[in-house]
Amino acid sequence: MTNSNIEKLRGAMLKSGIHACIVPLTDPHCGEYTPDHWKTLQWLSGFTGSAGTLVVTRNKAGLWTDSRYFLQADEQLQGTGIALFKSGLPDTPLPEAWLADELSAGDTVGIEGAVFAASQARDLLTFFEKNGLRVNTDFAPCDELWDNRPEIPLDKAFILPEKFSGERARSKIQRLREALHAQKANCTVLAALDSIAWLFNLRGSDIRYNPVAVCYALVSDTEAVLFVDFRKLTDEVVEYLQGEGITTAEYNKIDDYIEREIAGHARNDNAVVLIAPNKINYHLYQGIAGGIEVDVHPVDRMKAIKNETEIAGFRRAMQRDEVALLKFEAWLRQQLADNQVVTELDVSRKLLELRSEQDNFVSESFETIAAYGAHGAIVHYAPTPESNARILPEGLLLVDSGAHYLDGTTDLTRTIAVGAVTDEMKRDFTLLLKGHIALARAKFPKGTVGTQLDILARQFIWQDGQNYLHGTGHGVGHCLNVHEGPQSIRMNYNPTPIEPGMVISNEPGIYKTGRYGIRIENLLLCIPAETTEFGEYYQFETLTRCPIDMSLVDNDLLIAVN
Repeated sequence: MTNSNIEKLRGAMLKSGIHACIVPLTDPHCGEYTPDHWKTLQWLSGFTGSAGTLVVTRNKAGLWTDSRYFLQADEQLQGTGIALFKSGLPDTPLPEAWLADELSAGDTVGIEGAVFAASQARDLLTFFEKNGLRVNTDFAPCDELWDNRPEIPLDKAFILPEKFSGERARSKIQRLREALHAQKANCTVLAALDSIAWLFNLRGSDIRYNPVAVCYALVSDTEAVLFVDFRKLTDEVVEYLQGEGITTAEYNKIDDYIEREIAGHARNDNAVVLIAPNKINYHLYQGIAGGIEVDVHPVDRMKAIKNETEIAGFRRAMQRDEVALLKFEAWLRQQLADNQVVTELDVSRKLLELRSEQDNFVSESFETIAAYGAHGAIVHYAPTPESNARILPEGLLLVDSGAHYLDGTTDLTRTIAVGAVTDEMKRDFTLLLKGHIALARAKFPKGTVGTQLDILARQFIWQDGQNYLHGTGHGVGHCLNVHEGPQSIRMNYNPTPIEPGMVISNEPGIYKTGRYGIRIENLLLCIPAETTEFGEYYQFETLTRCPIDMSLVDNDLLIAVN
C-alpha cells in the first residue's frame, strides 16, 4: 500500500523534473512546533510527532525521526510505504547521504526554501553539490496539491503586561540595538516566533500549546517593525505597540521590505544586518545581501536569562501548578480505590480541568503525556481514542504535563506507582532518581556548558548498562515555548554556557519497550553559588516542589555509593 498524498507529490516531482524531495517538519519561522497550515510532513505521511524529516524519491520514501518517536513512528507508518529511519543510531544514514546513494549524478533534489532554516539549506546545497546533484530551493507543490489546506491562523494577539514581563518592549529593543552595535551591526531580521513574542511583549495562540503569534520582525537603529496580519491586532495591541515605538506592516510584506530597506541599503553600505542562520528561513536569507552571522541571536540569549519579575513569576506559577498536581493525584488514587474506570485520556482531561482553575492560567504548555504501562516506553506518547488505555491498580503511570500561566510556564514529570510494582521498576526508578538529584545539586564554574553536566544525571544508569537517547534538560520560556534555547543539557555538544537566570529542565529517563517507562522531571533555576580564588561558581535552585512517589524508592540503593 502506498500513501495517496505521496503519489500526488511524485506526480508533481515528475512534472517539475525533480528526482527527490525533502520535507522537514518546520515552517517559515524555524520553530519546533508549527501551525496546521505548515504541517506538510504530517499531511504526506500521517506521522504526528514534533520532529522528523520526510524524503521522497520517485520510487521510495523514508521518514527520519529521533528516539522519542521510534515506537510512535513505527505504528503510524504501517501500510504507508514509508520506511522508518531511526536518527542517532550508528547504522542510520543521514537523509542527504541516503539520497546521494539513491540518486544519479545530475539528478535534482527539491526543497521549499521558505520552510528550511538557512543553515540547514546551505549545508544541503553544499553536500549535494559535492555529490554531483542539483537543488531546486523553490519546490513547493503542496500549495496546489493539498486540498482544504488549513489557513494561516488569525487568532487575536495580546500583550503580556509589564507586571508579568518585568520590562517594557521599548527597553528590550534598546538593549537589542546595543547588542547589535557590539557586533558591528545596525539591523536584524527575526523570524522565530518566541523571539519576537519576548522582544515585543506580544503573545498569541496561533500554535497549540505555544503562546505565540505568526509574524516577522525587523529592528534597526531607526525603527522596529512587526510584520503581522492586521486582523490579528486588537486596539489594545496596536496602542501598546505604538507607545513602544513599534510600527506594523502586513505579514506578507516582509520580502518587499527586505529588498527595499535592507538589500538596497546594503548595496550602499548603509545596512549591516545581523542574523542567526539557524533562526531564519532560507528564502529570507537569500534576500539579505551579506551581513554578520552568529550562532546564537542576541535576542535568544537575552530571553533565556530571566529577570527578577519573571523568576518570581516562575515560582508562583509552579506553586499553583503543584496544587493542581496534588489534587490530581488524590483524585486518581481515590478513583482507583473505588474501582472506577480511569483511562489515560481521563488523566489528561482532569489535569486540564484542575490547572484551568488556577489564577493566570493561559493554556497547557504541551500535549499531556499520560502513559500507562507499556505506553510509558514511548517517550512522547500522547493518548488517542484508539490507544487510550485503562489504568489498572498495578504497575506505573508516567505523567508529563505542564501549563502556561501569565507569570510563568511549567513542565514536570512524575512516575506514579498505581499498584504493585516489581523490584526491577524500583531499581530503575532509584538509579534514575540518584542521577536526577546529582544534577540538581551540582556546583560548577562559570563557563560550564550543559554537555559537561549531562553525565551527572546518567552516571548511575550507565553503571547499570542503561541509557536514554533524549536530552537531559531543555530551556523553558516565560509564558512562552516550553522548549527554549539556546541552553540545554545533553550528550550532544552545545557551546552555550549555563548562566544565572536560566531556567532548565532536569529529566532523565529509562524506557523498556513493551513494558514500562520512568522519567522524573523538575525545573531548575541557575543561580550564583560563590566566588573563590578559582573564580565564580554557580548552582541550581529546584523550582519544582511536587512530591516524588517514594514508594518507588529503594532506600538502600539510594544511599549506596555505587
